[in-house]
Amino acid sequence: MDTDNIIENNMQKEVACAFHALCPTRQILNRIADKWTVLVVILLESDVKRFSQLRREIEGISQKMLTQTLRGLERDGLVTRKVYATVPPHVEYALTPLGHTLKDLLYAIKTWSETNIEAVLKAQKQYDNA
Repeated sequence: MDTDNIIENNMQKEVACAFHALCPTRQILNRIADKWTVLVVILLESDVKRFSQLRREIEGISQKMLTQTLRGLERDGLVTRKVYATVPPHVEYALTPLGHTLKDLLYAIKTWSETNIEAVLKAQKQYDNA
């Protein structure tokens, strides 16, 4: 029996619980807890964007990391990718209805981070000095 069948059988027997080692919710937690995912979803919350737009707006993200993030989000059903047959290819990304259910949560995490960064940096400094 392969891992997918084990996970599927376990999920049929019990409710999803991220504390269980084989629970597939851990995979999606890993995806949505990623900083690049948070930023991509927030940028796509109100508009369709091209790859180059996303890359310009997210300072510090590499082309490879943005590609991996978008592919993962697409695989998980959170983002759609539309390719236009032009030269060069024109590709647009947008949130799916499922992706839209995440935007408020991730925006709240971003806002909390921006609001509390001074307190976190202070705590880190105190910890490091102890």
